[in-house]
Parts: sequence; structure tokens; C-alpha cells
Amino acid sequence: MLRIHFSAEDLGRIRLAPGPDPAWETLLSIHVLGSYDNDIGMLGWRTRMRGSLDPAARPLLRLAPPRGYSPDFLTPAGGTTCVESGIEAILSTPRTQLRTDLATLGAEQKLPSWAEALAQGDPGALRGLGSALRRYHRQALRPYWAQIQSAVDAERSARAKAFLAGGTDGLLGSLHPTVRWKAPVLEVDYPSRQDLFLQGRGLLLVPSYFCRNMPITLRDRSLAPMLVYPINRDTRALTLDQTAYAPGADTLARLLGRTRAATLLMIADSENATGNEIARRLDISPASASEHATVLRDAGLIGSLRVGNTIRHALTPLGVELLEGRLPAVLGPRTQQRANCS
Repeated sequence: MLRIHFSAEDLGRIRLAPGPDPAWETLLSIHVLGSYDNDIGMLGWRTRMRGSLDPAARPLLRLAPPRGYSPDFLTPAGGTTCVESGIEAILSTPRTQLRTDLATLGAEQKLPSWAEALAQGDPGALRGLGSALRRYHRQALRPYWAQIQSAVDAERSARAKAFLAGGTDGLLGSLHPTVRWKAPVLEVDYPSRQDLFLQGRGLLLVPSYFCRNMPITLRDRSLAPMLVYPINRDTRALTLDQTAYAPGADTLARLLGRTRAATLLMIADSENATGNEIARRLDISPASASEHATVLRDAGLIGSLRVGNTIRHALTPLGVELLEGRLPAVLGPRTQQRANCS
């Protein structure tokens, strides 16, 4: 059992996340992907993902096993609904926390060889993690995000009504069948006996589509307290939204040419890639990398900025929309903000 201890100050600092948290949905959906339960609503999604998951995203399966500990740094505090902000927060994790979290994971399972570089905060390892997270979200979550958002919004509305009708008691007493409010302690069915003393920090409640069976929280008690809990979703299967489905590498290759498509994907995954990085990773000459970047820039798919003696490339809103399968029927002015929030 998990016992969460509230003070009077904590009761005034309870917050409800503004929507589905991309980092938590990523982590918990990876748990679902590695599990073998009979959740009817997840069977179709899990089958599709197991058969088609992008190889670049597969390292995440080693960081988030379906049972036991998953590193706390994969779910940073803040309750953001912005995909890119969440990823940037993960990649900005202090090295001390990276080392601590991965050591904790390593005590429960054998770590892959690249985990040591990640634990040391190696820039290349962090870029690889960012690429894996972006690709996973683009393939596994974005095509279903409207359904996830709708289900979480319905849960948030229900909690708001519970609070208006019964105050804090009504809110905390109606979270989930595995949760019991016995003021000033919130009791949660949990695999082990633990106590969490909020000590005036309040509590962030995070309703989650992919959370299963019982609520979950961070292991590190020094981090901002949060409780992620399963929403009361129905058993209908997640339906693939073709309009939100990102085009695959083969589709982009037919559209742009194989090397140019690879250049666009590499810029998307690297964030502010340089020409030398493009040339090295794609095994092409710097002149060829520059030529492909120029064509992509002229087409409005990337933007380039000189920093000192280096030119760095990043996706424009139009490039983001192309990769996310959301190109409008009629292209308008390219002045909108980069579309990286769900």
C-alpha cells in the first residue's frame, strides 16, 4: 500500500494535469507494449506496434520494462501537454539523476551497453534518446492522440464535477477504485508498502489513458509529488487516425528521393543538425549534404541559422506537418509556430 500524507497546506495545492501528459503516456504505453494482459481496448494497438515499431525507438523497451522500476527521469515533473517540451525536459536531466536512476534500473535488470554513456550524460547518447522518443511518439501515440485526449478530457470533467459537489473529499475519494481517502491520508493499493509525505509541496494528479490496474508514482521522494492514475475508459479499441499518421520512410523516399528523405528525417531527429553531422551519419560528402539541405530549405521544409562558423538546420512548421502527415489541402503562409505540441 502507498500512503500519501497531506497537511492542510497540501490540500490547497492539489492540481489536476491539464491533459494527457506525453511523457507519462509514452512510458506507460511502452509498459503495455511489453505486457501480455487481456485488455481488449489495447490488443489491436499492441499487435500493430509489435509488428511495426520503428527500430530507432526499440531501445526505449530496455529502459521501460513492463514490470518493476522505470527511470524517473523519463517522466519529468510539470504536467506539460507539449511533446517537445517534455522531451527537452528529459534530455536536460542532471547527470546525477541519470546515474542514480540507471543504477536503480541496473539493480533489477541487465542494462544494454549504451546505458553507460547515457548515465554519463553523453551528448550523442542523449540525442539518440531524443530521437527514439520523437519517433516513438510519432508512430505509436500521435495517430491515436485525439482519442486519448478525448478520454482524458472526460475524466478531467468528471473530477471537476466531483470537486464542485464534494470539495477535496469528493475529488480524492473518487479517483479510482484502488484509492481510498481517509483524511489526511490517501491510501493507494500498491505492490509494496510506502509512505509519501508531501510536506507542503502539494500533489499533481495525472489522469492517464495507458495507466493500468492501479495508480503509479515516482520512486524518488525528493521529486515533485505526483500520482498518475488510470482513467475510466471504455473497452473500445484505439482506432488508427489516418489523417494524423506520419508517412513512413519509404513514402518520404518516393516523394523526396531516398537521400533527401533521410536528410529530412535526420534533421528532425537531431534538432539543429549541422551539415557535417548530416554527412557523417548518412555517409555522404559535405557538398552533397549541403545540396540536399539547400533544396529542403528552398522548399520551406527546414530553416538554417549560422552560429559562429557553423550552420545549423531545424524543421519549419511545414516540415513538421509533412512528417506528421498533417499537410493542409491548401498551403498558406508559413508563419505559424512550430507544431510540436499535442
